[in-house]
Amino acid sequence: MAVNTMLEFERPVIEMEQKIDELRKMSDTLDLSNEISKLEARLKEARKKIFSSLTPWQIVQLARHPERPYTLDYIYLMTENFIELHGDRYYGDDKAVVGGFASIDDQTVMIIGQQKGRDTKSNLYRNFGMPNPEGYRKALRLMKLAEKFNKPVITLIDTPGAFPGIEAEERGQAEAIAKNIFEMSRLQVPIIVVIIGEGASGGALGMGVGDRILMLQYCWYSVISPESCSQILWRSWDFKEQAAEALKLTSQDMLDLKIVDRIVEEPEGGAHRDHNQAAQLLKAALLEEIEIVSKIKKDKLLDNRVKKFGEMGYFKD
Repeated sequence: MAVNTMLEFERPVIEMEQKIDELRKMSDTLDLSNEISKLEARLKEARKKIFSSLTPWQIVQLARHPERPYTLDYIYLMTENFIELHGDRYYGDDKAVVGGFASIDDQTVMIIGQQKGRDTKSNLYRNFGMPNPEGYRKALRLMKLAEKFNKPVITLIDTPGAFPGIEAEERGQAEAIAKNIFEMSRLQVPIIVVIIGEGASGGALGMGVGDRILMLQYCWYSVISPESCSQILWRSWDFKEQAAEALKLTSQDMLDLKIVDRIVEEPEGGAHRDHNQAAQLLKAALLEEIEIVSKIKKDKLLDNRVKKFGEMGYFKD
């Protein structure tokens, strides 16, 4: 997949790929197979070196890549018969949250997620993926609908945080998030949560309680963004890289801390390099997880869910 936005640490890899493409175009008239083979070997080595030693801040940049697949991309690439459902039945329809019934192979699920935009117009329409209270209430309404029809729930997390505007607070932003956390803890159907991009603050946690928590390889999950952490601690955004390191926000950090249960690999170079492969890797993981949680009896499922979150952050000397 052609990449229009290039991160600085990606530059050596993308420039080599472009050079290989140029040589292949010229190979119709010249024998350049040796040069292409040498460049491909160098490319493989460079890609392995760069992506095996990414810093936490570089992973944050990858999670925010504007060409990364968003919720609707994953839904359309890995599900069939998606029927989007709208509105919270209280105030309105929040475009930052999308959801509805869909089929993953033969399994019907309720799939819900935060949705960002690709350009200025669509980002304004989607409120940059920052839900209002009605977004969380819509998500909860759809979860309750899934419970009614005994279908598993999948939530896809990708948000810089819940919308912090005055109007959101007036309509009960904190209450909406708190209620979602409470209701998800006792929902009578399996819940699988996947962090597919940014998982920031209560904006993520308001749709992040589940039986299994999955995280894509190049994502971040934290109570605060590196920039905001830097601003609070150093009164400047200039220390965001140090903040990202200290926050322990990468997928490997989350797995080590037992916040997430599984890391889902991304295509080489990140999900933005191949949307379809990224979706197929996630689909395979979801089918495995659905099969696991669907075999657990309801009472045990709820006990495990409460125990899982109760043990987070607990340390014994």
